[in-house]
Amino acid sequence: MQPKILWADDEIDLLKPHILFLKEKGYDVTPVHSGTEAIDECRNDFFDIIFLDENMPGLTGLETLTRIKAFRPDVPIVMITKSEEEFLMDDAIGSQISDYLIKPVNPKQVLLSVKKLLDNKRLVSEKIVMDYQQDFGRLSMTLNDSLSTDEWIEAYKKVVHWEMELGKSSAEMKDVFDAQKTDANSNYIRFIEKNYVEWLKDKDGPTMSHNLFARKVAPFLDQPEPLYFIVVDNMRYDQWKAIQPKISELFRINEDTAYFSILPTATNYARNAIFAGLLPSEIEKRFPNFWVNDEEEGGKNLHEEDFLRDQLQRLKKDVKFSYQKITNLEAGKNMVDNIANLKDYKLNVIVYNFVDLLSHVRTEMEVIKELAEDESAYRSLTLSWFEHSPLYEALKMISEKKANVVLTTDHGSVRVRRPSKIVGDRNTTTNLRYKNGKNLNYTDKEVFAIRKLTDGFLPQQHVSSSYVFAKDDYFFVYPNNYNYFVNFYRNTFQHGGVSLEEMLIPLITMHSR
Repeated sequence: MQPKILWADDEIDLLKPHILFLKEKGYDVTPVHSGTEAIDECRNDFFDIIFLDENMPGLTGLETLTRIKAFRPDVPIVMITKSEEEFLMDDAIGSQISDYLIKPVNPKQVLLSVKKLLDNKRLVSEKIVMDYQQDFGRLSMTLNDSLSTDEWIEAYKKVVHWEMELGKSSAEMKDVFDAQKTDANSNYIRFIEKNYVEWLKDKDGPTMSHNLFARKVAPFLDQPEPLYFIVVDNMRYDQWKAIQPKISELFRINEDTAYFSILPTATNYARNAIFAGLLPSEIEKRFPNFWVNDEEEGGKNLHEEDFLRDQLQRLKKDVKFSYQKITNLEAGKNMVDNIANLKDYKLNVIVYNFVDLLSHVRTEMEVIKELAEDESAYRSLTLSWFEHSPLYEALKMISEKKANVVLTTDHGSVRVRRPSKIVGDRNTTTNLRYKNGKNLNYTDKEVFAIRKLTDGFLPQQHVSSSYVFAKDDYFFVYPNNYNYFVNFYRNTFQHGGVSLEEMLIPLITMHSR
């Protein structure tokens, strides 16, 4: 189908050569002499692009633009004028024009504007697909190589890059990319099975939940500027990349990397480890009155401030700090109101729970499932939330001061697709991505098991307890009511297991501009 162009100009007859030129290039052009005619045409037909002369008798170009945008808000509009007055340009840009041309215009100039607005998406899509095809082989070789921890971080960042880029283009490469991402996860899981237990014993191992604060946060406390340590619960690396452009407008990003969450990739384990600077069994031993096992009643993250105070003492960082946990909109608004009062604190900790709540609400509510049916939509929903969140408002206020910011999370999440049958006693934990219990019966190839809990620095709830973690996109389902739970939880975002999305999570350091 030919792209349709509407061109409104009171001297449209003088533009016949331009219109013939566009028609020769394959465009269907409808010429009109006034803004009123342009509005009537737009009400009766659909146009891919509209050219408006700014200085028409009757309705001006700007007046016409405003009326058309009221019922055709997405149509690209190009304003054409003899005037180069800055206020006219400001008015036009403020009215959401897509391009701006100064008379006299030549046919090729008009064609360039058309191609930029109408063909840009197609050209960008073709370029992205071509670039991915060229990089496919190199990325496949990298993912199948014997990678170090730093190399896995860089490889995963490349995977996320292509996932987001290809999401802008046509779906023709989706199956190819999905297969490559599945291979990446399979190779990563083998890497974890081979190295994870040794990492926990190695003081010089990779940056993980329990050493994150000491390595990546505490050094900023020796600098003169105050430090804001922001932990957004359950934020994947691709969700960070979705909101990064907004944050880049506020801060100079010094480092954009990732670190490894401990297992289970669940809040009560990973986030407690961050603030305590200890692994779960070490927390249980040091704070027997604070640690709450999975099967026990009570909140699992009620003592993060106490854990942090203890870690600061062990690190010999005698600093005044604030701690805020945001679990609802009202608390977020209070946080924004309180930002100005934090100037006397060297360290300001903000734990923001919305993204985790979003993943759980998505599981329960059909309307949210439809809004975030896949990874791309999930990123889009995260960005929409962030743009209207108190967290964004707080970051704007922080950026106006001289300050350092460390932004991170405790774990990510993965969209689960394949059920994995498991059997355990009634005290077995309920999480879909990990199980802790006695005499667990499961399919070996679908899980990463830690049977000797001292190896995983995991609390020993029972003598015969073990932990199993779902691999890749599996989720645990009991045989009872199997079909019901499979249908209910399939394609939901879950965490607790072993995957790139859950374990390799964003770690961002930045400074106010």
